[in-house]
Amino acid sequence: MEKNKLDKFEKSIGITFEDQLLLEQVFVHRSYLNEHKDFSLDHNERLEFLGDAVLELIVTENLYKNYSEPEGVLTNWRSALVKGESLSKLAEELGIDDMLMLSFGESKNIGKGRKLILANALEALIGAVYLDKGYKVTAEFVEKKLIVNLKNIIEQELFIDNKSKLQEMSQEKFTITPHYEVVSESGPDHDKVFIMGVYLGNKKIGKGRGKSKQQAEQSAASDALKIFGNIKI
Repeated sequence: MEKNKLDKFEKSIGITFEDQLLLEQVFVHRSYLNEHKDFSLDHNERLEFLGDAVLELIVTENLYKNYSEPEGVLTNWRSALVKGESLSKLAEELGIDDMLMLSFGESKNIGKGRKLILANALEALIGAVYLDKGYKVTAEFVEKKLIVNLKNIIEQELFIDNKSKLQEMSQEKFTITPHYEVVSESGPDHDKVFIMGVYLGNKKIGKGRGKSKQQAEQSAASDALKIFGNIKI
C-alpha cells in the first residue's frame, strides 16, 4: 500500500504508528492473500481477535466507572456499542472501506458481507493501536470515536432489542417470523428518514420511523409489541 495513503489515514484518526506495517496489516483481508501469494504481510484476523477483547475491556471499564446502573443495563449498553452494525458504521466514517485489501470477488460484495469485513477491520485497527501505542491511547481512541455514541443510544433506547423480543413472541404464539418492509423514505442521502413496517405474514402489525432502516425496524417492533396481545392472525 502506498505510504502517503497510510499517512493520510493516520492523520484522519489522529494516531501516528511507530510500526506502519502493523497499520497496513489491519486492512489485509484473508481473500486478498489468496490472489497475492507472495504478499509480505499476514491477514488481519489475529489483530481482530486481539482488538475484540481490548474493545470489550475498554467499553466495560468505561461503563463501570461512569455509570451506576445494574449489571444487566450496562450489558445491554455495551452490546449496543460494540455490535457489528455500530462497528461497521464507524469503520465507514473512518474511511476504512477505501483502505481494504480484498480479492477481486470480495471487493464486489457490498451487502452484509462487506459490513462484517468492515466491523472486523475496525477491531483489527483497535488491536493494532493497542500493540503500537498501548492501552491509554487505545482507550482514548475508543472513547472519542465509539463510546461518544452512548448518549444517543440511551436517548433513543437503541439498546433495547425489540426485534428479537417480537420475533421470540411471534414464533411462540403464531409460529411465524416477523419480516420488515420499507413503507417510505424521505430526505437527502446524508439525512434520510425511513418508515418501516413489520408484518406477520401479510398483516402489518406495527410501523416505525428512524434515521436508518435498522433504527426504524426497532421502532416498528416496539410499536407492534405495544398491541401484541390483541393481534390476531
